[in-house]
Amino acid sequence: MNQRLVPILAGLLVLFYLATSTLFIVDQRKFAVVFSFGEIKRVIEEPGLNIKLPSPIQNVQFFDRRIMTIDNPEAERFITSEKKNLLVDSFVKWRIVDPRKFFISFKGDERLAQDRLSQLVKSALNEEFTKRTVRELISEQREQVMQGIKKKVADDTSDIGIEIVDVRLKRVDLLAEISDSVYRRMEAERKRVANELRSTGAAESEKIRADAERQRDVILAGAYREAQIIKGEGDAKANAIYNEAFSRDVQFAQFYRSLEAYKASFKDKKDIMVIDPSSDFLKYLKKNK
Repeated sequence: MNQRLVPILAGLLVLFYLATSTLFIVDQRKFAVVFSFGEIKRVIEEPGLNIKLPSPIQNVQFFDRRIMTIDNPEAERFITSEKKNLLVDSFVKWRIVDPRKFFISFKGDERLAQDRLSQLVKSALNEEFTKRTVRELISEQREQVMQGIKKKVADDTSDIGIEIVDVRLKRVDLLAEISDSVYRRMEAERKRVANELRSTGAAESEKIRADAERQRDVILAGAYREAQIIKGEGDAKANAIYNEAFSRDVQFAQFYRSLEAYKASFKDKKDIMVIDPSSDFLKYLKKNK
């Protein structure tokens, strides 16, 4: 009985060896490269179960297809067009897109690829920074700088099986010995701009105020003219009405006008008038005889 089990077990062991050495699974996060005596035979990008010849005739090496990050632990120093030193922190997002070229370039070693990318990024940073001033790098052209670095590094890595996903500047700082002077210069520039804006605003304010006063004078003059016209028309109508009424009874008109004159003349008890008692002005004050 034991003699029969030995061949069966041996056969099972052989089948197990063949299965483990010929079948392999490609994860969706990986590339698989099949080698035959050190030579690349095929690249498998689709996930699933695959077959190869048993080792050592063929073997498989896997490469990560996910996005990877190179983040420098220490800031690096670069010089601007003004000969100012800057400390820069940056990071790179990259991934393998062509395993064949990647293996030929770096023997499949990701550390070698990261070292090469770090050198390319440093070279691109130096090229971009030496063309610009501190102000442009800090505020105005920061996005343009990052896009320029990304494009240059992408061009340099196009033939080594790597894609540059993104390049970002985390921090751009001046060295301590020059930061104070730069900040003072920037503050003076901001103050100059603020003073220019204030003076321009004051001039515009005076212009608006003068225009408003001119419009006010024009409106008041027009209103006064209209009021005088209306008043004149009213006086003319009143005089016409008076004339028509007084023409109907001349004696009453004379009496009414004399009363109005008395009212205007004798407003205050302290007033003194020197006048002839026989004057016509006083005829309605005399007792009737």
